[in-house]
Amino acid sequence: FDLFFQLGYLIRFLVEILWPVFLFIGLVWLRRVNPLYRQHECHFPSKAMPSAGILPWFQGIFCNANNPCFRHQTRGELPGVVSNYHNSILARFYQDSQELLLNDTEFHQLGRLWHEATIMNNFMEMLRTNPALVAGMLGRGSVCSLAH
Repeated sequence: FDLFFQLGYLIRFLVEILWPVFLFIGLVWLRRVNPLYRQHECHFPSKAMPSAGILPWFQGIFCNANNPCFRHQTRGELPGVVSNYHNSILARFYQDSQELLLNDTEFHQLGRLWHEATIMNNFMEMLRTNPALVAGMLGRGSVCSLAH
């Protein structure tokens, strides 16, 4: 009975030693059969993380879908540069829409328009709920005197 245990340990020991040796011999054989070819140093375009903003993140996903390899450094590898696509169509559209919406004085007046609409809504609500209060104000002539 003890002989079977020792034989089992011997077989396990040989398998644990010979298995990595066979893998190594197989890798050496593959390397000799398929020689390496020389390739230039590969630089990939930068891909921004979502924290960099929605536009650089989408550009990194869609513009680098094929993951091209460049021989020289890309602009996105420089420190502090988020993406390589400052002049892309999407970036120009984003910049134009920001200029149109944020620098336009009419767009900034929308806040004032909303404020005035809220005041008008409050006045109409007061007319609906308490018309006697408004009728009393008109009877004193305060508003009518300004009209004449």
